[in-house]
Amino acid sequence: MYKIKIESSFSAAHNLRGYKGKCENLHGHNWKVAVEVAADNLDKAGMVLDFKDLKMKLNRVLEKLDHKYFNRMPYFKKVNPTSENIARYIYDNLSSRVAGLLSVTVWESNNSCATYYG
Repeated sequence: MYKIKIESSFSAAHNLRGYKGKCENLHGHNWKVAVEVAADNLDKAGMVLDFKDLKMKLNRVLEKLDHKYFNRMPYFKKVNPTSENIARYIYDNLSSRVAGLLSVTVWESNNSCATYYG
């Protein structure tokens, strides 16, 4: 099996509902996102997927999140905008566009991240 990974980033704000602590207040992050794609075989060019194409598809999803307040987005009005749920949101919006999507990892800081595997 082969696996590739790309990374990107965006900025956005949120506040956590049902949480007691500083994060229940409005605050923002410079989010880092990693996407992993796996395949048993390589294409004719010897790739799992062209990095350029994968980055383009991820950036289309991230454009919807960049400089947004998650709590005002329809999806996150029902789902608490935790790192775990943001990773799943990105995964769900990317999975129909990327065959072999393995995981999405979202960092809200340099030392805190959450990963969603479909």
